Amino acid sequence: MVWTEILVPVLGGDNDAALLAIAKALAEPFNAAINVVYASPSPISLFSWAGEGGYGPTDVAVAAMQESADRGQARCRDLLASLDYPKTKFEAVTADDWIGLRTVSRLADVVIWERSVSRGHGFLANAFQQILLDERRPAIIADKPTKADGTIAIAWDGGREASRALRRAVPLLRGATKVVILSVPHAMAHPCDGSRAVDYLADQGIKADAVVLHTQGDAGQAILGGVRDLGADILVAGAFGHPRLQRFIFGGTTQLLLDSGSPAALFLSH
Repeated sequence: MVWTEILVPVLGGDNDAALLAIAKALAEPFNAAINVVYASPSPISLFSWAGEGGYGPTDVAVAAMQESADRGQARCRDLLASLDYPKTKFEAVTADDWIGLRTVSRLADVVIWERSVSRGHGFLANAFQQILLDERRPAIIADKPTKADGTIAIAWDGGREASRALRRAVPLLRGATKVVILSVPHAMAHPCDGSRAVDYLADQGIKADAVVLHTQGDAGQAILGGVRDLGADILVAGAFGHPRLQRFIFGGTTQLLLDSGSPAALFLSH
């Protein structure tokens, strides 16, 4: 099992170069293709609010917005051409309902996102949620290229989301120098010390250690403390294991991880 395609949604903005550098660092160990998808809104859709007021889009406004989208796409193509990576693809999709981007994501092994998007900010925030939660495509959230051969921590509670994240991260884990399973017993609905995860990874040819975090505080904070103590480069975690309404009202461990500002990259799977 290897990764063959890394997907990078881009907007033609200032952060696109960093996203491509992250994708290259992840793709190189697998010789995976980097698929860059430029997502732009339809100019007509941005004027949908004007229907009842009688102010429809003018030809000049639509043309100006299309010209801006074309410039953004050209910039992304130039960035990809300068990436110096042999296996790349480029696609452009309109993003009125995210169907185009969602369709492209379905055969990607992992999708690269910037942190602001994962925190609910910016044009791609809804796309992030739909692709992670509805399409169930794993996400990498990072500020800079990560060390694929460094230390990887895994947040483990034995649940469905954590188990899925572990399985999907196996290609990444195989290249790590050190893999550590982190569990917080007091926060779990049933006994779970990480031993089954260690055994599963051993069957995959991956040596992992299990660390039990003893704390009476928040599980998310305990996991973040464990990541800091390890100096982990990547944290693998299941995403949003509770119903969306409950997450909206109470927040959750995933949101804490997204908002933490931890230097470790996040690998999330729902």
